[in-house]
Amino acid sequence: MNKFKYMFLMVTSIFAINIAAHAQSQKKAKSVAVVTGAQDREYWANLLYKMSSPVIYNLANATLKKNMPVEVPPGQKVDFFKKVTYLEAVGRTMAGVAPWLALPDDETKEGEMRKKLRTALLKGIANAVDPANPDYLNFRTESQPIVDAAYMAQAFLRAPKALWEPLDPVTKARIAEEFKSLRTRTGAYNNWLLFAGVNEAFLMSIGEQADPVRIEFAKRKILEWYQGDGWYSDGPSLSIDYYNSYVIHPMLVDFFKVLSDKKRISADMYETALKRMVRYSEFSERIIGPDGTYPPIGRSITYRTAAFQALGVVALMKKLPAHINPAQVRCGVTAVMHRMFDQCNNFDKDGWLVLGFCGSQPEIADVYTSTGSLYMATLGFLPLGLPAEDPFWTGAAADWTAKKAWGGQSFRKDYHVDY
Repeated sequence: MNKFKYMFLMVTSIFAINIAAHAQSQKKAKSVAVVTGAQDREYWANLLYKMSSPVIYNLANATLKKNMPVEVPPGQKVDFFKKVTYLEAVGRTMAGVAPWLALPDDETKEGEMRKKLRTALLKGIANAVDPANPDYLNFRTESQPIVDAAYMAQAFLRAPKALWEPLDPVTKARIAEEFKSLRTRTGAYNNWLLFAGVNEAFLMSIGEQADPVRIEFAKRKILEWYQGDGWYSDGPSLSIDYYNSYVIHPMLVDFFKVLSDKKRISADMYETALKRMVRYSEFSERIIGPDGTYPPIGRSITYRTAAFQALGVVALMKKLPAHINPAQVRCGVTAVMHRMFDQCNNFDKDGWLVLGFCGSQPEIADVYTSTGSLYMATLGFLPLGLPAEDPFWTGAAADWTAKKAWGGQSFRKDYHVDY
């Protein structure tokens, strides 16, 4: 009897311990799960600062070419990439940080980070177009600079008061001349037409003579390549990848905004492009899995969080559809960032991004990819351009569509649109 009693006591004790442990783990899980929008914003800001600061501070110190590693895919030669990778890093980083740096100064830790980055970037931009500077960037040879000048242009269009107007007249004139020098080359018959168009639109926006042929060709072909339901093909053939977010929607909307403001296209044409981007953003929100993963499909997946640029632009413009709560976008994209950057080491020992999707995976990098290319990832952080008091950041944590769907919650059905 005593033996059975002893066994009973042992079993019940173990059961009680397990219950207590489970309750403790549940309590811990709940405490971890309750994260405020302010905490999400702090995480985004710190991550973007970590990602962008090596590019911006080295450019300001004229040490970018000296210190930035040039990692290339297996079998590719480094020498060619050294001609283009530095402008890639600068242009793409500028486009990603521009809305954030456009916010007014304040005394917060985040405000201090923004001010330091903006001050350094303005100095760096002057270095980038000074022929006597060690970090003078190559706009003049190869086709790739057409692409990355366009991201620099997009940065100026996104934050003119923060990044363009403070520049001195000599630097502004030099930038205009570098952009004009791009006209000696052409690129691929796909989204590259849009890069050329955006470069010309930027020149138009600062009062320079733009090339009407490049503008018209880009406008006509991109519209011709619209496939419906918010999707453009990347050239004559449809590709299932993230180029609608990396390039097409955000650049087309910025391109058409300049043309609309200059009365070169109708306001309706701009509004249609915007509506199509909003529709595409619905797909972007839905591809975020309940665990923060998303499909590694198509080329250029080493651009990482740039897959959510279009969604971020729509949130930044406060154009999210009524059925999408801004907080669910914040929580969904935050989940992606945690999954990608907390569970994978995407940086080398000196803080530079490495080739890969989730960690170092150089074998998945496309042949045109090098270290500078990777800074497209900054384009996933555009909602930081919304002030901290915006509902995007102050709203209570909310589940995104896939989390609702896989959690047995009610969620909105999805339907094709005709515009």
